[in-house]
Amino acid sequence: MYDYLIGQVTRITPAYIALEQQEIGWKIFTPNPFAFRINNEKQKIFVHMHVREDAQDIFGFKSLDERDLFLKLIQVSGIGPKGALAILASGNPTQVIQAIEQEDETFLVKFPGVGKKTARQMILDLKGKLGSLLETIELPSTEDELPLFGVNPHKQELEEAILALTALGYSEKELSKIKSQLEDQVNLSTTEDYMKFALQLLLKLK
Repeated sequence: MYDYLIGQVTRITPAYIALEQQEIGWKIFTPNPFAFRINNEKQKIFVHMHVREDAQDIFGFKSLDERDLFLKLIQVSGIGPKGALAILASGNPTQVIQAIEQEDETFLVKFPGVGKKTARQMILDLKGKLGSLLETIELPSTEDELPLFGVNPHKQELEEAILALTALGYSEKELSKIKSQLEDQVNLSTTEDYMKFALQLLLKLK
């Protein structure tokens, strides 16, 4: 129905952003809401409307490639929009695509809601169909990986990141395993930074 929306981001929550367009606030679910900024500039967000019997949800992405991978993922039996968002939030789409191409189930089951059966289904359904995405997809910077230790001055940003990860489906048990490492990262200052680093740690847990 819609290809993209252009407007101002007026609200950011752990699960979604609000995009104001002509005095209407669109509730848009996105892999990492904190990748967006609240400012006076208009932003283009590529969207997908997911219609169910009990809801009509809008999912938004910063790039067409990100949306294309999302659409491929939700076609797999066992992966819903929330699960696809959790996979995209890892910030490593190339790794996801390579894992599918190499039939690496061990990597795929690290995501919330993805068991061995679903991982196998991802491989069966998507292997050989994602090559074009691998050539064009954009990767985020990983310059925030340097470990520094000390008192964390950004507790609010850290707590927002924990809430966002919970919204993506990560369990309290999983998050408790990495929280102390996040608290030690005094070089991280934004919620997006904490999200990126936390997801890197979560993918190394299993």
